[in-house]
Amino acid sequence: MPAPASMDALTDSLIDYAGLFPPAKLDMSPACSAYARHLQSPDAKRLSHFICPASRLDELSQHGAMLMPGTYATSGYREMADVSEPWSIAAILHVEHAAEGFDLIGAFNERHTAEDRGLARVESIEVKAPNAAFIDEAIVAADGDLFPFFEIDPREDPRGMIAAISGQRAAAKIRCGTVEASGMPSSDEVSRFIHACALGDVAFKATAGLHHPIRGEYRLTYDDNPPMGTMHGFVNVFLAAAFVHAKKLSHELTVALLDLTDPGKLSFNDEGAAWQSPDGELRVTTDEITRSRQRFALSYGSCSFDEPVNESRALGWL
Repeated sequence: MPAPASMDALTDSLIDYAGLFPPAKLDMSPACSAYARHLQSPDAKRLSHFICPASRLDELSQHGAMLMPGTYATSGYREMADVSEPWSIAAILHVEHAAEGFDLIGAFNERHTAEDRGLARVESIEVKAPNAAFIDEAIVAADGDLFPFFEIDPREDPRGMIAAISGQRAAAKIRCGTVEASGMPSSDEVSRFIHACALGDVAFKATAGLHHPIRGEYRLTYDDNPPMGTMHGFVNVFLAAAFVHAKKLSHELTVALLDLTDPGKLSFNDEGAAWQSPDGELRVTTDEITRSRQRFALSYGSCSFDEPVNESRALGWL
């Protein structure tokens, strides 16, 4: 049975694969193999970028070239012959090594324009923004070829940093979790960030802590005896963003939706999504979800692709 159109809109190109990062923390070779496998899966339309530190782009070339589309790849991996689009890469920059990172990105993109080296392209960069002046400098350095995302600490008032991004060809980024329970931003902080982005007409992406569709108590690592903690749900976050983008949700109700732990309070069909909120049923249309995903709440990074997809399927949403 196909997924409802509203859920397809909510999850289209939603997940940036971050298998190199905790808690999965895969080596480069298995991470590349997993990404290639996901690109061939029935759920490939829910997959977006491969996230890689700029400092490891040479390593990505070494282990990923044979799996990327192109004559070199398909000569040995015939199952890749039907994949025509280059791999989309999001590169993580460190403030202290930003100039070196831009050089590595340029070399990677030049190398992987050739089919016999595997087709791939770094399309975006992600970097923690220490201040508004750095945002201006990084946008100039990106030179229109790379789309920058600036990570903003949700524990601090985000409005000044978001104002620095507003009107620029750039977007914000929020970290929604860590491998420690104490590092999770509150629903109030996440709501404040989403509303500030909406007010400034700034798109955003999320990262970390969003392996599961619905907020709940989950293991924080893949260790044998993992610590447990409350994690945000990616459906909570991106559905809340769609409501906010459509100007249908106050800060207080956004917090309530982010805090939701009962998936039975949500429903999805081809026309849209509904939430049984404390103020009664609220609805957002499939078109409004699509506009939010295209213009506002763009994607999120996850070190697992199977986990969010399989859990959504178990809920009957995919």
